[in-house]
Amino acid sequence: MNPQLLPLRLGPVTIDFPVIQAALSGYSDWPNRVIARRLGAGYTIGEVLLDQFILDVTKGRKAKRYIRATAEERPSGAQLMGALPETFGPAALKLVAAGFDGIDINFGCPVRKVLGRCRGGYLLSQPATALEIVQRVRQAVPPHVPVSVKMRRGMDDSQRSRDDFYTIFDGVWRIGAAAVTVHGRSVRQGYEGKSSWEFLREVKAHAGGRIVIGSGDLFTAQDCLEMIARTGVDGVAVARGAIGNPWIFQQVRALAAGLPLPPPPSLWQQCDVIGEHYRLAEQCYGAERCLGVMRNFGIKYSRLHPQADAVRQAFIQVRRPPQWHAVLDRWYAEDLPGQLADEG
Repeated sequence: MNPQLLPLRLGPVTIDFPVIQAALSGYSDWPNRVIARRLGAGYTIGEVLLDQFILDVTKGRKAKRYIRATAEERPSGAQLMGALPETFGPAALKLVAAGFDGIDINFGCPVRKVLGRCRGGYLLSQPATALEIVQRVRQAVPPHVPVSVKMRRGMDDSQRSRDDFYTIFDGVWRIGAAAVTVHGRSVRQGYEGKSSWEFLREVKAHAGGRIVIGSGDLFTAQDCLEMIARTGVDGVAVARGAIGNPWIFQQVRALAAGLPLPPPPSLWQQCDVIGEHYRLAEQCYGAERCLGVMRNFGIKYSRLHPQADAVRQAFIQVRRPPQWHAVLDRWYAEDLPGQLADEG
């Protein structure tokens, strides 16, 4: 039996459905977030932004591309990453002024160059600095703006790492965090191996009534429901599993309502969404720049096509807008059944 999915409350912000589009660098931009919301995501979080970037880029096209929140996708959150506590508060204020409803702080990114600059997951090894960052953001933004934190289960599997995790986890609630998202892999794991849902169960039991959102290995609608059922987390954040497959949100809503799993989107349904995604990207990035962004999304969308390998190669070879439209005209002309996306 599927668990009952209840709305989430992040402070005064209500999320009607507890399955959200997670922040994912290079992918959870404004066009993607709008598509995810239209297809059922309860909440979206923008791709991680450096605090210094936010402070330096306040006007012009670049700001409009990256610091962008619109009424259609609300409520939505922005994710911040950096190393120096003193820059987080001013950067968070600029994101609130841009229209984001919540601020999420990244203590989970496992990318090597990020760790080398003392950002993201590195801060899980520095509890005092991490907690100062959360404190600065909470003090800077208005009370009605929820502050949340994204964590991994620790730097590694050592006892010290575990202790540091709980020092930060317990500390952020005292500061006033509205929710914590926990990814079940360690920083050292990166994206390899399995996400520990058992650790998520432990963390949620420790948290009691406080909002914990689970993340890691969510590639299907049933995965989302199983994580909630097995771990007790209050909601889930879908990252890689939603890129190129925003229908996952529609599917999990159906299962949660006791309905059968909807079939994969047909090729015409896929084409409509891909075409709209391209239109939004062109609006956001401009006619020239959007093509590189959308080529990456096209590669992900191709997994739902019955001739996935051939379509993937076709998107890889796109270099000009006419070639993009030719791929859609050729491969999505007939309304054939789609297929479920593979995992990963």
